[in-house]
Amino acid sequence: MTIDALDEFDHPAWLTAASTAVAYGVVLLVMFAALFLVPYALFTLL
Repeated sequence: MTIDALDEFDHPAWLTAASTAVAYGVVLLVMFAALFLVPYALFTLL
Protein backbone atom coordinates (compact mmCIF):
# COMPACT_ATOMS: atom_id res chain seq x y z
CA MET A 1 0.00 0.00 0.00
CA THR A 2 1.68 3.17 -1.18
CA ILE A 3 0.61 6.60 0.00
CA ASP A 4 1.04 9.46 -2.41
CA ALA A 5 2.60 12.42 -0.57
CA LEU A 6 0.44 14.96 -2.39
CA ASP A 7 -2.91 13.23 -1.75
CA GLU A 8 -3.44 15.23 1.43
CA PHE A 9 -3.31 18.47 -0.59
CA ASP A 10 -6.18 17.59 -2.94
CA HIS A 11 -8.79 19.46 -0.93
CA PRO A 12 -10.15 22.66 -2.54
CA ALA A 13 -9.21 24.61 0.58
CA TRP A 14 -5.53 24.31 -0.39
CA LEU A 15 -6.23 25.86 -3.78
CA THR A 16 -8.15 28.64 -2.09
CA ALA A 17 -5.31 29.30 0.35
CA ALA A 18 -2.72 29.35 -2.43
CA SER A 19 -4.87 31.65 -4.57
CA THR A 20 -5.35 34.00 -1.62
CA ALA A 21 -1.60 34.14 -0.99
CA VAL A 22 -0.85 34.84 -4.66
CA ALA A 23 -3.52 37.54 -4.85
CA TYR A 24 -2.20 39.15 -1.65
CA GLY A 25 1.29 39.22 -3.16
CA VAL A 26 -0.01 40.82 -6.37
CA VAL A 27 -1.83 43.51 -4.39
CA LEU A 28 1.31 44.23 -2.37
CA LEU A 29 3.37 44.47 -5.55
CA VAL A 30 0.93 46.91 -7.15
CA MET A 31 0.78 49.03 -3.99
CA PHE A 32 4.59 49.08 -3.76
CA ALA A 33 4.86 50.22 -7.35
CA ALA A 34 2.17 52.88 -6.95
CA LEU A 35 3.47 54.25 -3.66
CA PHE A 36 7.24 54.03 -4.17
CA LEU A 37 8.36 53.32 -7.73
CA VAL A 38 6.08 55.75 -9.56
CA PRO A 39 6.87 58.73 -7.29
CA TYR A 40 10.59 57.91 -7.45
CA ALA A 41 10.47 57.78 -11.23
CA LEU A 42 8.57 61.08 -11.41
CA PHE A 43 11.01 62.74 -9.00
CA THR A 44 14.06 61.63 -10.95
CA LEU A 45 12.57 62.78 -14.26
CA LEU A 46 11.93 66.31 -12.98
